[in-house]
Amino acid sequence: MMRVGHGYDAHRLVAGRRLVLGGVTIPHERGLLAHSDGDALIHAVCDALLGAAGLGDIGRHFPESQSALSGIDSRILLRRTLGLIDALGFQVANVDATVVAQEPKLAPYFAAMRENLAADLRIDPGQVNLKGTTTEGMGFAGREEGIAAHAVALLGRVTNTE
Repeated sequence: MMRVGHGYDAHRLVAGRRLVLGGVTIPHERGLLAHSDGDALIHAVCDALLGAAGLGDIGRHFPESQSALSGIDSRILLRRTLGLIDALGFQVANVDATVVAQEPKLAPYFAAMRENLAADLRIDPGQVNLKGTTTEGMGFAGREEGIAAHAVALLGRVTNTE
């Protein structure tokens, strides 16, 4: 059985925060405002995985009301999400994601992001595809007020080969 899920996340860009996407700190004068480290890419991937498994969304499992999650590295949330997926007998087949940002240019960081996501999901980097796009000055991303990410994940049932 195969299951597909979609995830979306967006955060406001603010001064005084690091910009973290895909677990990579990217040099930029502003970072993403959030309860966690604000990694919109990983949050979208978590939502896609949770959606494919029928487990709701990231806010249900890791709510802002949990003070222990304040400032948490989103890679930890991704690994915890994978634990939820594993418990249901699913494995990740692939993840495809798009980051929407006018600035900074993200292409130089995609290889490191892909490696982080693949490592945390225990899959081959070839099973992770990342893309970036601008909105050509339109909307909140185009005005550089924030960054968004979309992700799609495909899950399959773990099969016992014994």
